[in-house]
Amino acid sequence: MLALIATLAIQALVSMTVLTPPVLAALAAPDIGIASERIGLFTALVYAGAILSSAGSGALLARTGPLRLSQWCLAFCAAGMAVASVGLLPAVMLGAVLMGLGYGPVTPASSHILIRQTAPERRSLVFSLKQTGVPVGGALAGFIAAPLALMIGWRGAALAVAGASLALALAVEPMRARFDVGDAPGPAAARSPLAGVRLVLRTPALRRLALSSTSFAATQLSLATFLVTFLTERAGVPLVTAGIVMAVAQGAGIVGRILLGWVADRLLRPGRVLALLGIGMAAASVATGLISSAWPLPGIFVVTAMLGLMGLSWNGVYLAEVAAIAPPGTAGAATGGALSVTFLGIVLGPALFSAVVSLSGSYALGFAIVAAAAFTGGVGVWGAGRPSLKST
Repeated sequence: MLALIATLAIQALVSMTVLTPPVLAALAAPDIGIASERIGLFTALVYAGAILSSAGSGALLARTGPLRLSQWCLAFCAAGMAVASVGLLPAVMLGAVLMGLGYGPVTPASSHILIRQTAPERRSLVFSLKQTGVPVGGALAGFIAAPLALMIGWRGAALAVAGASLALALAVEPMRARFDVGDAPGPAAARSPLAGVRLVLRTPALRRLALSSTSFAATQLSLATFLVTFLTERAGVPLVTAGIVMAVAQGAGIVGRILLGWVADRLLRPGRVLALLGIGMAAASVATGLISSAWPLPGIFVVTAMLGLMGLSWNGVYLAEVAAIAPPGTAGAATGGALSVTFLGIVLGPALFSAVVSLSGSYALGFAIVAAAAFTGGVGVWGAGRPSLKST
């Protein structure tokens, strides 16, 4: 339980840091001198940095231990937010890369901690509970960052979030003696920063999961990156209300992660769960793109909550499968390698979405494209992963 609480808190704060800039985009963009829809390029830079650091997670874990590495992740995310708050375009770009370097190893580090302390029959549920930190972070960004930005400015809100990350990094220091011990990652992971990527690519089950996850990740980050800007600029929703809509969508993702983690452990094959989620998030993405100023607010909440439920619920099942399929002692390295592939979707998805909106002026077209990607990923992952325990 202590391991779950610690890794959940770290995941939530890192995710809040990464998801705060999209919430602040409408206020920050005029000061930076860019169009607000270009926030997709910021997100692409974040996850470009995450690809690099995630690929090297095995080597980093071998050198530092999982909790120390998590502390460094919090510190890098805080530094990136502080640098971005300067408001000059080069500083914003550098801040995005720093945040990405911090974001990449968080999940591999937590997987290395949790895989040693979780029974197989509860693995999908426990990993899903930990991964609720991502929508929790998004909900915190929606509930806290937007009102805070209106009170003290977007720079002040950014610095406050950075301070919270640093505070948590210091708070978990006493736990290092408990979690930075035990089996280290395999020697191959320690020797090569790309060992995790090679492990995923040469293992068919891991490769299939990782490739399908790219489309799910593109959908998830397009939601997180563009929802607030889309609602404020194209649907006429006030900023604070749009932040609440995003928080509700993230909250739906929290419920979905817990529920589907249990389903994948007890009722359906994990691959079937992921496939159905891909089809569901495709339908919800198309519906979200149809939102306009003529829509009643309850309808907006319902549709975006469905997108949050479908588009944010896949991660725990996916990561539990990666950790379970990985050879003993390589859960962290395999997770880092798989996430390097996953993050490609995050880099390409928001960047493509941003380009489509900039060229066509249509958010509906952007959401339709990510819907097509999600549907393709759902079809591709059908039947992947371990059987559910009930079926065995």
